[in-house]
Amino acid sequence: MVSEESPLLASAVHELIYDRFAPDQKRWIVFLVSIAGLLPMFVSSTFVPSIPQIAKDLNSTHAIVSLTVSLSILASAIGALVWAAYSSFYGRRLIYLWGMPFLCAGSCGVAMATSLQGLLFWRFMQTFGCAGGMSVGAGVIGDIYKLEERGTAIGVFFGATLFGLAVAPFLGGAAAQYWSWRNLHYCLGAWGLLQMLLIYLSFPETSHPGTLGIDKLTRRRWIHITWVNPLNSLWLLRSPNLSAVMLAWTLVLISDFVLLVPLAYTIGARYEITNEAIIGACFLPNGLGNFIHQRDIIFISRSTGCWPPIGHCSQEMAGEARRKCGVPEDRLRATWIGGLFMVPLSIGASGLITTYVGGPVGLWLNLLCLFTNGMGVDFVVNPIGSYNVDVVRSRSAEVTAASAAVRLLILSFATALVIPSIERIGVAWTDIIAAVLALIGQGQMPTDPWFINNQNKKPLKRKEDSDAPFRPREAGGSPKPKL
Repeated sequence: MVSEESPLLASAVHELIYDRFAPDQKRWIVFLVSIAGLLPMFVSSTFVPSIPQIAKDLNSTHAIVSLTVSLSILASAIGALVWAAYSSFYGRRLIYLWGMPFLCAGSCGVAMATSLQGLLFWRFMQTFGCAGGMSVGAGVIGDIYKLEERGTAIGVFFGATLFGLAVAPFLGGAAAQYWSWRNLHYCLGAWGLLQMLLIYLSFPETSHPGTLGIDKLTRRRWIHITWVNPLNSLWLLRSPNLSAVMLAWTLVLISDFVLLVPLAYTIGARYEITNEAIIGACFLPNGLGNFIHQRDIIFISRSTGCWPPIGHCSQEMAGEARRKCGVPEDRLRATWIGGLFMVPLSIGASGLITTYVGGPVGLWLNLLCLFTNGMGVDFVVNPIGSYNVDVVRSRSAEVTAASAAVRLLILSFATALVIPSIERIGVAWTDIIAAVLALIGQGQMPTDPWFINNQNKKPLKRKEDSDAPFRPREAGGSPKPKL
């Protein structure tokens, strides 16, 4: 029986639960959840370049049609909380199958919309249906991978989703320019239908046996519907460490939005790019950076000697990491290079280049900044995602959803201020403010090396899979859960 005095990394007996699936089956599961996490990014990001064409078709204005963007962010926040809460009760597989019909119906409704009211309704349903892709996907990865193996899968998962954030605007712009925004949403509905079929045929239930809420019921009906409060997961953020990493993720991700959301008004206007497809192509370096970073971050995990946040590691390296590291916060040291250097410098440089450097040279330097920013953001996002799963594994989907919900609400307000800020104080100062916010986010993360090294003199012990977040033990004291 696993007790309060169990080692931080689960005992050999407990780790057998992660061997239920063969390595090839695990890779297939990661592929499926990555596709499921990629879909929400396409649903949200392909819509923005289509706004002018939608406004024209519905005889409306750009500003009014843009209300659907704010509504989508609200639907994403609500959906992430709802699907994550119910996935802890009914299981991951069933929640994926429940969400896809909402997406398919919403996509077809958006494609057939003839009024703004209809567009808003179906857009909300469409976004709500796929909102669980990120939170439930993180929970699935926590279900099937041991602690020292989890970072690789998390890296692939978040890398795929962030790549979608960069590629989707290009495809949305190309569809608006050369095809039809309505056909694009029919394609998203078909994607959801295919994904539902793949999950139904080849995706097993990954939750650990006996941990689901429905498994604990003594009596249940054939069709058992239970009310699960989706707001309960927000209570997990009462942990100072989880709140700190959530804020750091948010402030770093703001830099992405400051660069990408007004790109047509900044880089497009400065370098006289008017074609929507070409403007969309300018998003690609950012997405490419999301993938290229994964090779480099392996070096960071080796040089810091902490749990490898990204990359495939041998058993010998995992054993060495276990001996050197005793707290989950060790993983967060891999965020330094991204949060302290790559993100602030890339967005600050982009603002200055856009303001003072014209011609092809300025455009290419801006694309380099977008590439660097994509790498930097992933350096921060991937270790934080793994950290959240490490400290609250049994409720990993819920803590991911709670973090995403609060993050989306903050981002909805922040992105609404980007274009007015550019119009009032200019591109350079707006980007510099975003760089300072990224530094603030990194500075308040629990990654103090002196503190961590002093806590690592003895192996940290904790109750495995507790519902409460844990913090490093006090010097000379016993390990305690941080409520």
